[in-house]
Amino acid sequence: MQKLSVAIIAKNEAARIAACLESVRGLADDVVVVISDSTDDTATLCRAHGARVIEAQWHGFGSQKNLAVKESRYDWVLCVDADEQVTPQLAASIRQALDAPSAAGFRLRRRNKFMGRYLRHGEGYPDWNLRLFDRRRGSWSNDEVHERVQVDGIISSLAGDLRHDSADTLERYLLKQNRYTSLAAEQALRQHTRVSAAHLIISPVTRFIKFYVFRLGFLDGIPGLVHITVGCFSSLLKYAKIREAQASSARGEPPHED
Repeated sequence: MQKLSVAIIAKNEAARIAACLESVRGLADDVVVVISDSTDDTATLCRAHGARVIEAQWHGFGSQKNLAVKESRYDWVLCVDADEQVTPQLAASIRQALDAPSAAGFRLRRRNKFMGRYLRHGEGYPDWNLRLFDRRRGSWSNDEVHERVQVDGIISSLAGDLRHDSADTLERYLLKQNRYTSLAAEQALRQHTRVSAAHLIISPVTRFIKFYVFRLGFLDGIPGLVHITVGCFSSLLKYAKIREAQASSARGEPPHED
């Protein structure tokens, strides 16, 4: 079997990272955690679980994850977040895949916890993510937000779930979405992305129809309804922020400070 490195990025994750590290015990031959601006016991906990800790300045999600991949000891890398856990079924699938790799990268099904329950439909599941890959043939995009793994070669899928046990309250989740939409808008402006008024209407509506109706998000009850509503509003908010910034730029006004 190919040896496996697990790469994680973290900040203040003392409350959650132990469960993440325990979930890859016996699977990983190497665990590296890149920590930025931490003020809690995250680094101490990581070392206690046998992980290598690298402290580095924050440069955005994509860049930070690429640093973790670069610092990994082995070419096959599994990237997980501090609030995620590898289930036993997924661990078994990873072992089988690495016994004789048939692809350059593998997608995993992520099961998201929201408002105290795991979602089973809509945007919450299966939330496919490419997380296991050969770093000689792939890397993370350098996007500040909504970063993704890009590989040169075949992509396959694995059985088993990656649990996303976010402990965020709804208030913290909304704050996070506000920050993410700002980062996405800033990135779109740098890339000179043009946004019409139609984007503000079409994107949220099509998102709702796709995930709440066709992907059966309504079966997740109130959490499913709130999850897709926040997602649709975030989509509208991102495009509204781009339009606002473009209008300010056209008037020669400086960008707004947070």
